[in-house]
Amino acid sequence: MSEQTLTGSGGIGGVRVGLAVSQYNDFVTNRLRDGAIAALQAAGVGGAAIVVAPVPGAFEVPQAARRLASVGDVDAVVGLGCLIRGETPHFEFIAAAVAHGLTQAALDSGTPMTFGVLTTNSAEEALARAGGGRSNKGWEAADAALAMVRLFRRLRAPGAGPPA
Repeated sequence: MSEQTLTGSGGIGGVRVGLAVSQYNDFVTNRLRDGAIAALQAAGVGGAAIVVAPVPGAFEVPQAARRLASVGDVDAVVGLGCLIRGETPHFEFIAAAVAHGLTQAALDSGTPMTFGVLTTNSAEEALARAGGGRSNKGWEAADAALAMVRLFRRLRAPGAGPPA
């Protein structure tokens, strides 16, 4: 018996990606957004094929992600935000809500969504994860979104023809 491994690697074309970007802690989230856009452009996705939806805070990221998936004509959504731990349990509640919300939005819509929401103990930790190049967590989330688009294209419904 021969097995087949489906991977999320290879070329990609004709892709539109939505970015749901929290504006809270924008000194970090702007860097995450820039990292995600750089990753998409490096893969050949650019211009009008990148839809940026700014939202007030991380809590609103899943709502925008779901809307992008339902009306934004996108192949994937990248959720970007930054939560920095404070002195109250608020951090834990928001982090859990955003993670569950993005997961549920992806499952409900069938659109790949990735989690580029930093959950850090300090601003310094957040900035370290939003630096330049491929180590930027926005870049990583966008790269993962493209890998999922490639995989989903290979997992077409029966009768839909050969994988793209």
